[in-house]
Amino acid sequence: MYIQYTMDQLTLPMDLEEDIPENHLVRVVNAAVNRLSDNIFASAYPGGGRDSYHPKMLTKVIVYAYTQRIYSSRQIAKAVRENVMFMWIAGRQRPDFRTINRFRSERMKEVLERVFTAVLQFLAEENYVQLEHYFVDGTKIEANANKYTFVWGKAVVKKQAKLQEKVQTLFATIEEAEKQEDREHGGQDLSELGETAKITSEKLEMAVKQLEERLQAKPKDKPLKKAVRVLRKDLLPRLRKYEEHREILGDRNSFSKTDKDATFMRMKEDHMLNGQLKPGYNVQIGTENQFIVGYSLHQRPTDTRCLKPHLEKVKAALGKLPGTIIADAGYGGEENYAYLETEQLEALVKYSTYHKEKSKKWQKDISKIDNWHYDESEDTWMCPVGRKLVFRYESKEETPSGFEIRHRHYRSTSCEHCPLKPSCTKAQGNREIKVSLRYMRYKQQVRDKLRSEEGYALSVRRMIEPESVFGQMKSNRGFRRFLLRGLPKVSLEVGWLSLAHNLLKKAAIDQNRNGTEQK
Repeated sequence: MYIQYTMDQLTLPMDLEEDIPENHLVRVVNAAVNRLSDNIFASAYPGGGRDSYHPKMLTKVIVYAYTQRIYSSRQIAKAVRENVMFMWIAGRQRPDFRTINRFRSERMKEVLERVFTAVLQFLAEENYVQLEHYFVDGTKIEANANKYTFVWGKAVVKKQAKLQEKVQTLFATIEEAEKQEDREHGGQDLSELGETAKITSEKLEMAVKQLEERLQAKPKDKPLKKAVRVLRKDLLPRLRKYEEHREILGDRNSFSKTDKDATFMRMKEDHMLNGQLKPGYNVQIGTENQFIVGYSLHQRPTDTRCLKPHLEKVKAALGKLPGTIIADAGYGGEENYAYLETEQLEALVKYSTYHKEKSKKWQKDISKIDNWHYDESEDTWMCPVGRKLVFRYESKEETPSGFEIRHRHYRSTSCEHCPLKPSCTKAQGNREIKVSLRYMRYKQQVRDKLRSEEGYALSVRRMIEPESVFGQMKSNRGFRRFLLRGLPKVSLEVGWLSLAHNLLKKAAIDQNRNGTEQK
């Protein structure tokens, strides 16, 4: 009546591999990691102590876990004990969660990028990627940090300035009361210290020591004793804190106290796409055929200043850059165009007004200098009414990264009695414009390329390249928040995620090919 059931009898086969389908994803991960050379992992193991788990085994376990939406080290360790796929790929070994977490966040710090590059080379050899086109885009992912423990750069500067005013006032009061005694001691004029230079914690520490020496000579001076107590217990610690915060901030405008490398960014995460200010990182990736070719992590909320460091990182890893760079309007700045031209790369990077220029409203707007005519021989601009704008002077502007932009300033000879002046400018006098001719040249080059048949096809393809990868990561695999903290460890987490995505994509393509061949 029933199929025989017993738990005490040994059954065959004993090999776990017999229970794994032939085209299963875990086999793809296993084969890819087995192709890696053992020398790649040598730098992560200096030797000494007890024998370590094999790095290939731990790499397989972590990569396969990321493909299965398992990111917690405790959950990975549990899967190694209970899941047949994990048990097979781990060779029935059982590393604990501390070993797994230490391996992925510390051991692989200098190794993971080489592993990612080696796997990418395998994909290139098998024609999954050709490294011809490089589609760049970025997304913001929330950091593992408290969104309520924040520090704002403007607030730190404001508080530090107020503190300096308090110190200056306090020093001036002390000097006024003890001017005669200070001359006798030959000490430094503390009021001059606050007025002539910016007060630092080191200078303030020296001044407090000087006041403490005076206090030893006059121990009953209550105002002086109170001033020393205020400086030592309140003002000096606060100044040190503000200096530490400014050092952590660098050129950023905020950071989280929980993860000091995370910057507050506006994210669209709810169903109504309302922006939410949360600590996070800007993840930049470059794709081809929806495989991740390069990745980088940034602390800047905007994409514009991330393109150059991202491409430099990819160049260092691959030894070269793909011939054509395709990106959206978030990267379309003069500095980026100049960098791509210097690297001799084909640039299909839109600028911010590219789509607006196609509208009838823009083309009929006489205030836009894109609708004007420029005479290069005379170096003059002609407005739609036919009045000339002549060159006056040239100015220079330097970006935060040190790039120099040259603007040429032009002014109309006369705007009097012009019937179109109200719709052209709100200025009382003649119309003035500021133009970067180099940027205008870059925009014209990009405009011509994007309007070509090949350029249009690549710009349309960009919409389904990195965007699909981000959709896979965030929606399909549920990775919306980092688990690790600190820029180096979070960069490793992006590397693991990218490696898992590529192998998952390869497995899907292989499965489709096998299904087509069988039909």
